[in-house]
Amino acid sequence: MTSFQKKLMAGLAVMTLLSPLGIFLPRTFNAYDAWGEWGTDKIEKLIGYVPEGMKKIAEIWKAPVPDYNFGREDSPMSTQMFSYIASGLLGIIVVVIVIYLISRLIVKNDK
Repeated sequence: MTSFQKKLMAGLAVMTLLSPLGIFLPRTFNAYDAWGEWGTDKIEKLIGYVPEGMKKIAEIWKAPVPDYNFGREDSPMSTQMFSYIASGLLGIIVVVIVIYLISRLIVKNDK
C-alpha cells in the first residue's frame, strides 16, 4: 500500500468515526436536517414550490438505509449512532467496491 493510499484510508477511518456528529450537531443547533438532504416537502417549505424536474424524479431513488437509521425515529441515541456509523461504513464499502470494479475494467480493457 502506497503512502497516499494509507493517508486515504486513515482519512476515511477518521471521517467514519466522526460521523455521529451528524446526529448531535443538528439537534444542538436546531438545524434539523443536514444541508442538501431534503425531500420535496422540505424544498416546498424552504422555497415555496417544488421544481418540476425534482417532482418527476423524486420517487425514483429510495435510500437503502432511510435517514441513516436501521431502527425507528424514537430509537435510543445509541441505536441511532450505531446505525449512522454502519450506514457510513456500508457507503464506504460500496464506493470502494465500485471503484475497484471500474478500475479492473479499465485495466482489463487497456491490455
